[in-house]
Amino acid sequence: MSQPIRKRAEIPVEDTWNLGDLYASDDAWEQDLEQLKQEGSLLAAYRDRLGQAESLYGYLCAMEKADERADRLGNYCMRKADEDTRNATYQAMSGKFMNAVVELGAQLSFETPEIMAIDDATLEGFYTACPGLERYRRYLTDMRRLREHVLSPAEEKLLASAGEMSQAPDNIYSLFADADLTFKDTPDAEGKLHPVSQGTFVACEESPDRVLRKNAYESLYDGFTAFKNTAAGLLNAQNKQLKFFADARKYPSAFEAALERTNVPTSVYLNLIEAVHNNADKMHRYIRLRKKLLGLDQLHFYDIYTPLVPDVDQHIPFEQAKNTVYEALAPMGEAYRKILKEGFENRWIDVYQNEGKRSGAYSAGASVHPYVLLNYTGTLDSQFTLAHEMGHALHSYLSNKNQNPIDANYVIFVAEVASTCNEALLMEYLLGRTTDKKQRAYLINHFLDQFRGTIYRQTMFAEFELNIGRMVAEGKTLTAEDLCAEYRRLNELYYGPDIEVDDRIAVEWARIPHFYYNYYVFQYATGYAAAIALSRRILDEGETAVKDYLTFLSGGRTKSPIDLLKGAGVDMTAPEPVEQALCLFGTLLDEMEHLMEEL
Repeated sequence: MSQPIRKRAEIPVEDTWNLGDLYASDDAWEQDLEQLKQEGSLLAAYRDRLGQAESLYGYLCAMEKADERADRLGNYCMRKADEDTRNATYQAMSGKFMNAVVELGAQLSFETPEIMAIDDATLEGFYTACPGLERYRRYLTDMRRLREHVLSPAEEKLLASAGEMSQAPDNIYSLFADADLTFKDTPDAEGKLHPVSQGTFVACEESPDRVLRKNAYESLYDGFTAFKNTAAGLLNAQNKQLKFFADARKYPSAFEAALERTNVPTSVYLNLIEAVHNNADKMHRYIRLRKKLLGLDQLHFYDIYTPLVPDVDQHIPFEQAKNTVYEALAPMGEAYRKILKEGFENRWIDVYQNEGKRSGAYSAGASVHPYVLLNYTGTLDSQFTLAHEMGHALHSYLSNKNQNPIDANYVIFVAEVASTCNEALLMEYLLGRTTDKKQRAYLINHFLDQFRGTIYRQTMFAEFELNIGRMVAEGKTLTAEDLCAEYRRLNELYYGPDIEVDDRIAVEWARIPHFYYNYYVFQYATGYAAAIALSRRILDEGETAVKDYLTFLSGGRTKSPIDLLKGAGVDMTAPEPVEQALCLFGTLLDEMEHLMEEL
């Protein structure tokens, strides 16, 4: 942790992703961007012709190719921009790309109204008259599912033209939080200074040195507190633009607009919150256990990441992490692991933090192959993040390889299942290979923290997002004071009376980028619950379960997300997956208490 953050040029090339697989140079990218603009003009010539079978088919073929090109263009400039968010060249390229996409959207704004105007019987006849249209049946059916929210061609063009403006809160927030906002270096118990950034913060919080944890916590949140009004203004703008588009499309709320777009019932979101509330006692019990095991009179939020068995902690080199993840995923079969190995050996991954690099981790499912961003620090959590993001990566890879491009891009609701299933299999692998009580307690501690961070914490985020969206729907402006008050209230509700809920944690909302993802976060919790169920089915049933699961990973968006998961063996419209996952959380708490009594 005490090492300075390296410059991008100091990172070995083998530890960076290879964007040359997308474009050989920036010039090649510029040429392809011009080609996309030309394709937009050609597509615009189909205006007023989509009511004819052959014209509709020709348009959809050309549109699918333009989308593929836009996917490559976007992945290149955005991955480049994330390497160093301060780099003006790639900020400008990303801006040019967004301008082109918005322009393309405006040019094609006639598509949806014209397709919606085709009556059902006529469209069914098109499939007979033009058999090639069968390729696009799923796309057309899913689009027409939302027909009551489609506006006139002129109105659709106006909304499409506003697309770039709607991205402003998210774009500005990213620059603010990742590029402009800096934090004071912080001393440990010996007075040694450590750099604090979004990328190093969790590693500081995992330290056994409580002085370092406390100082890093104060450094980070004091940094956000100094700009809490700016952060509130951005989050208010984000929610206002969501409300604007929801109102324009005649949805009852932005919440319902977001979930209907991905074909997930709002009851799934609300049932998740209810199930977690019903199991709040387990979270409160976990907090009491942590307070007891750490021997603290007062437990603070800077105490909830440090391992309860700290002397077992060790640095895990990246090569070792890759090997462990590879072995842990053996139950998935050799075909799955062959793709995993390809990603490890062919620079799909950007491994380490560098100055200006985007914080956190993600997988971007480019058509050539996925790209994975990490900020690997050598902790157990970093190893789990590798497994998590490679789950996303293989999900994208299998969908892209098995579906037409127009059907390959799976919806967000199923995205977190593949990632967390990998994490669950990694945990089972590690637990199954240790008989040492201290090591087992350490791993169970990590498993408990996964439940805390993924089901409880992400559900708290989801409830916060739901509640602030309701505030905006009622005509309120989201002020820093209101946001802090609501966030404090939810922390008290979810974590219980045995932790100190202070003014700094009340401003944590300002550092959560997912609040700009449009009701995204609940899917971490539902995905984790589904993944727990799927991982156990894979381990218990073997080949049959693996076959169903790989079919799910290869399904893209050929079915609704609920139906895709049902095919893999999990019904997320029922409360059982969340209840069963939280029952396991309680069982792990029992074992942790027992083990710690024996140590």
